[in-house]
Formats: sequence, C-alpha cells, structure tokens
Amino acid sequence: MSKITRVPVREQSPKKRVTNFAEVCLGYSLSEAMTEAARCLTCKNAKCVGNCPVAINIPDFISYVKKGEIAEAANVIAQASALPAVCGRVCPQETQCEGKCILGIKGQPVAIGKLERFVADWARENRAQPAIVAPPNGKKVAVIGSGPAGLTCAGDLARKGYAVTVFEALHEPGGVLVYGIPEFRLPKESVVKPEIANLEKMGVAIETNVIVGKTVTIDELLEEEGFAAVFIGSGAGLPKFMGIPGENANGVFSANEFLTRNNLMKAFKKQYATPIKAGKKVAVVGGGNVAMDAARTAARLGSETHIVYRRSEAELPARVEEVHHAQEEGIIFDILTNPIEVLVDDSGWVAGLKCVKMELGEPDAAGRRKPVPVPGSEFIMEADTVIMSLGTSPNPLISATTKGLATNKWQCIVADEQTGLTSRERVYAGGDAVTGAATVILAMGAGKRAAQAIDDMLAG
Repeated sequence: MSKITRVPVREQSPKKRVTNFAEVCLGYSLSEAMTEAARCLTCKNAKCVGNCPVAINIPDFISYVKKGEIAEAANVIAQASALPAVCGRVCPQETQCEGKCILGIKGQPVAIGKLERFVADWARENRAQPAIVAPPNGKKVAVIGSGPAGLTCAGDLARKGYAVTVFEALHEPGGVLVYGIPEFRLPKESVVKPEIANLEKMGVAIETNVIVGKTVTIDELLEEEGFAAVFIGSGAGLPKFMGIPGENANGVFSANEFLTRNNLMKAFKKQYATPIKAGKKVAVVGGGNVAMDAARTAARLGSETHIVYRRSEAELPARVEEVHHAQEEGIIFDILTNPIEVLVDDSGWVAGLKCVKMELGEPDAAGRRKPVPVPGSEFIMEADTVIMSLGTSPNPLISATTKGLATNKWQCIVADEQTGLTSRERVYAGGDAVTGAATVILAMGAGKRAAQAIDDMLAG
C-alpha cells in the first residue's frame, strides 16, 4: 500500500479565498483519510513519535484510521494532546513528525498533520467524550496564560486530578491561538473554542481579565490563595522594532497589534467597528509565519501587499505551505531587501519605505549566510502602511513583580529544559515566555513536561 501517492487535501481556490476569511484548507473526507492512512508502514521503532513534541502515538492512531475506527484514533491522540484540531492545522509537521517519516526518504511522507486534523474534527462533530480524569487529589495549581503552553499544562494536570485555575490577561482565552493566528488558518468558533471547552469539561477553571503582576502576584497565589504550584505560560507578546528613522509614524504597526485587532477584535467583520489600517500598499517586514499571516490578512482587507525580507527565498523561516499559499494569493515577495527608513508625510503618516538591496555574504555562527548591503542600491518603495514582523519577547511584568525569578538578557524566564522549574521553588515556566517566540507545538511540549514535573514534585 505504501506505493500509493499522498492524497492531496482540498483547498479553497486562491482567487476565491483572498476575498474571504474562511478556512483555506478543507480537510480530508473519511475515504480520503483512510486511503492516506493506508500508506503508513506502522514502523515498530517509529521516528515520527520521537520527533513529536507531545509524543502522540502516531502509528497507533493512524492504524485505527486505516480501519475507519475514528473514535479509537481520537482516544489515542487525546492521551497525549489537549489541542489536536489546532495542531493538525498549525504545526510545522514537515520539520517534525512528517520530517522523520520513512516514506519521505524517496517520496512523500504520510500526511500525519492532515490525519490528526481529520480525527480531531470528527471527534468534535460526533461529540466524542473528553479524556478520562482521575479523582480530585485536593491540590490546587495555578496556570498563567491560556495559550498552547498553559492549556496543555492545565489539561495534563486536570487529568491527574489537580484543581487547575488558568489566569488569562485578555477577555478571551486562547492566547496566540485567538489573537495571533488568522481565522483562515485556524477558525476560532468551530475549532479553538470547542478545544478550550473540552478542557473546562475536564474541570479546568479559566479566569479572564486577570493580569498577573497587577491584579494578583505569583507570591500571593502561592502564599495567600493556596496554590501548591504555579506554571507560567504567559507567552511573548512584546514586539520588536528595527530602530530606523520614521518608525514611530502613523501607519506603522507591529504584526502583533495588526493581527490582534483583526483576529481577537474582529476587525475583518463589517459589524465590528475595530479600527485597523490596511492601506492601498502594505509592506510587511520579516519572513516568518507571523509575517505571512499579517501579509495574507492585509491582502484580504484589500491591500496590495509586499513581504520585505533581507535574505533570499531559500532562507525564509516561514513554513513552505505558508509561503506557497501567500504566493498563490498574490503577495509580492521583495527578497534581499532591507528597510533603512520609513518616510513620513507632513501629517505624520507613512509616505513610503526607503530600502537597500542586500546580497548574501559569508555564513554566520549558525551557518546562515549573513546579508550585507549592496553599496549605492538604495531605492524608495511605495507604501502607506508598514507592518513590522521581527519577532517578539516576553512582557517583563511577571519577572519584575516576582522576587527571585531569574531572566536572561532577552527578558526570557530561565527554566530547566526538561522540567520547566525556574529559580523559584514551586514556580515552573514554559513556551514563548522561556524560549522567545517559537511554535505552538513546542510550547505545548513545554507545558506537558512541566505538568509531569509538577505532578512528580507534588506527589512526592
């Protein structure tokens, strides 16, 4: 059966989808999923599992899909992941599980991500039961942040019988899943909310509009509120800028702000009055997944959109699928190009972007060729909106209000890689608050390891 070519997944056509915010990928049908699952060799020593940050038993769940036993496949995934419908959509499977698939050596790997998405969607549509929860053990754990790291940690601890309360600063839980990733990649009502509701059915309590460091401190949670341990999964929401002239002009956004206005505050819906500036010509500076999300969002709001990236297309850090979708949707890629000044008109608004052409020089310490400016190659790019997508760092509020919590020079919390334990006893951390901006699944892996370490510590 391994000779069967990979089953392609149905998608909205580029011309149609660039006019709406509906999901691009339409997923597999049952027969398509079973045909794709039949390609899996069910390896005894499956390398795909070792390369999954939450260690889903991939051959096991796929073997159930082969037989059409989807409820059983959902149970296998539920033992490892609290957010399967999310992971099936936004994980970089090509560099993780699928990147280790034996079929990928000479052909195409099994579409593990698309199969996970199919199983998770089936479980939701058929109202499959959430994971079995152990009896209450009488111990309380606080989780700060309801993004992928926090939700994963909360779900794993709830399954073990802990009373878990998640504290979220915004008015809606989900973290980067609701404010960062666009609707056309990750639908909120049909995918994110039901996955969070499953955690609540398991007993996880979620309190929104709680800013830890202002509303309550970590010390108060431990000393006055009776929590036996705290997990910090507060993410990295502080945007970085280039520090070039004109960057404070009206019409310059961080990708974080632009996407939050659009995703969480529903700027893309006409019935919402959320202000958002998507001009006639938008320049998105950066080449990661967030840059692709911002560019594809701006295009859907009616802008001619450019990705401005200082290295070549081969070095783009975004997922291949995201770059491919952006190109299909008419996003213009200005590669080997670096902004050196935002031009500003008399009213203080963006009037253009002064750029310089780059060329790749010698490799740096990480092996990436360093971009260097081409002398005399400056030019003006037309733009009335500039979106900076240069990465993010953690908000320093929590570290500033927690005595003895060590951070590094990037303001990231210092935590043990295997356990998440910080410099403070009973305080654990994981995800972007520790690593800086990374992927959803890596944050989930950190939440999972911390939950195990918290259980080991509290169970003695």
